[in-house]
Amino acid sequence: MSSGSKFTFTRFSYHSGDWDTDQRMPSNLLNSLVEYTTVPIDPHEKVIPLGSNDIFAYPFAYISGHKLVQFDAQEKANFKKYVQNGGFVFADDCNHDIDGLFAKSFEAQMTAIFGPNALKKIPNHHDIYHSFFKFDKGPPNTSFELNGWGDDLVHDYLKAIEINGRIAVLYSNKDYGCEWDYDFKNKRFLAEDNTKFGVNIIMYALNS
Repeated sequence: MSSGSKFTFTRFSYHSGDWDTDQRMPSNLLNSLVEYTTVPIDPHEKVIPLGSNDIFAYPFAYISGHKLVQFDAQEKANFKKYVQNGGFVFADDCNHDIDGLFAKSFEAQMTAIFGPNALKKIPNHHDIYHSFFKFDKGPPNTSFELNGWGDDLVHDYLKAIEINGRIAVLYSNKDYGCEWDYDFKNKRFLAEDNTKFGVNIIMYALNS
């Protein structure tokens, strides 16, 4: 699997649900890569249908939504082949809700593709929390959690499917996509840049 010389923020579209979320988030994270790292980037997000063979040219992909996720047969086959061939998928629930449609249906899809015990909580000392910036307490909270949005819970863990000792699918109920869905120029108003964990996710994906 090769993405060429530049990192491309790739988003998977899928036939069901609403995949086109958090539209400003990719450019925000790409700006953070420029600001904090030496990773060369393609400045434009690339949207690829999950059922297309074009996905195998890109090592990192994002998938999200609010609604029901029901992959068709080709999408399931491609998702499995993608991660087994070394691809990394960051999946984020825009509802911040463990009982919401996206969360329940996406987890059901992972069970159907990888088995009932594949998606597991990862420890808060996992390498992904130290892949660039240090997050000694595990995944940083989002404003949606702290403000009582969605299921009114603060999720103190992330889940993942690991293949050969590396995270292949990182799964979040924390709604990072919406947390980072703002024009990157507005980061100057934040006391602490909340996109730093996004940098960790991408750097882990590129180096694991």
